[in-house]
Amino acid sequence: MKGIGLTGFIMFILFGSGLTASGAHPVALRDIVQSFASELVAIRRHLHMYPELSNRETKTAAYLAERLRAMGIDEVVTGVARTGVIGILKGTAPGPVVAVRADMDALPVDEVIDVPYKSRNPGVKHACGHDVHMTVALGTAMTLIRLRQSGVSIPGTVVFLFQPAEEGAPPGEEGGAALMVKEGVLEKYGIQAIFGLHSNPELVAGTVGYRAGPLLASSDRFEIIIEGKQTHGAYPHLGIDPIYLGSQVVVQLQGIVSRRLDPREPAVVTVGIFEAGRRFNIIPDRARLEGTVRTLNPELRKRMPALIEQVVKGVVETAGARYQFTYQPMAPVTVNDAHLVKRMVPSMKKELGDANVFEVEPVMGAEDFAYYAERIPGMYYWLGVRDPKDPVIRPLHSPEFDVDERSLPIGVRVMTRLVLDYLTQPPKGTP
Repeated sequence: MKGIGLTGFIMFILFGSGLTASGAHPVALRDIVQSFASELVAIRRHLHMYPELSNRETKTAAYLAERLRAMGIDEVVTGVARTGVIGILKGTAPGPVVAVRADMDALPVDEVIDVPYKSRNPGVKHACGHDVHMTVALGTAMTLIRLRQSGVSIPGTVVFLFQPAEEGAPPGEEGGAALMVKEGVLEKYGIQAIFGLHSNPELVAGTVGYRAGPLLASSDRFEIIIEGKQTHGAYPHLGIDPIYLGSQVVVQLQGIVSRRLDPREPAVVTVGIFEAGRRFNIIPDRARLEGTVRTLNPELRKRMPALIEQVVKGVVETAGARYQFTYQPMAPVTVNDAHLVKRMVPSMKKELGDANVFEVEPVMGAEDFAYYAERIPGMYYWLGVRDPKDPVIRPLHSPEFDVDERSLPIGVRVMTRLVLDYLTQPPKGTP
């Protein structure tokens, strides 16, 4: 095939396989994506080397915008929800509007793995796979543009949402999917459905996991301040000990999950910060607790603030102390649209084979993709990124996290297949 050029190569893949460019038959994606697999690796490594924290993704945004313009996407919009980037790819005919979402931010985690693409920003690392997510989205845009250039009919419009601050905006700032929704990106571009993926080190490269309904939990944050009475540690009866009361609160909060909730309803209440005191022999006058609440049921989520405050009020006021309680709703439950999942799972299996696409259980992690899925049909799925030969699972948000880069072209193929089939194959029963 030497010398036939890019368009000729793609047309050979399509027509040499007995396919048509009209969209009437599936497009063979494996060889097309594999032809630029090394470029995907280079993109992912660049993004991994230069990670940026939430709402600070300025260089990342500039890189993404440059890549989108260079590949010939129709429109690039920057400065969305602070540092977000939107790329718009217009099809060759009227049709639906679908979005592909990728998150941009990294985490305040040290890079400890010794690899050529090690983070150049000390104390910051793509420890959640967002470098993979951005690479897959760029690769999907590249694939669709190449198909369009070769004469494949792609109806409708694809909107690529590169979103900042998925890990949470800094205190006092807005950000993430909530801000993108607030700024009206879904309405402005008429987006009718949205796809997203997340790297999963528990699944091997070459596989994907899906689920209809709740896939990831809600994530809310609470703060409890207990105001006691300071005294000498040798005379506790002369004061009101906020450390003791805070300890009771921590223990009794677990009673909400084990005794107040239906045991068939998953929920988590975790205290991650407990601060009090400045000297070993002084009972302080104040303690501060901060934690997270996770549920998979939106209705249960609404009940949790009152249940937690009941515990705090009972413990603290019985001892004559006072308290302040603050509850901050964050990401909702990520609920995949059941009809969209049912419609699109055959596309995933068509691309990877039945054995490599399987249903998974929900998890108590959270994702702000949920804000989009509250408004329009959404499908969020897991992309396996673990080397099949590596028996060690290197978890998300850990200094050891890394991915098998063979997952990159697989991720591009699956996302491209979902987009193509969504645009070209109307739901069953549609006239």
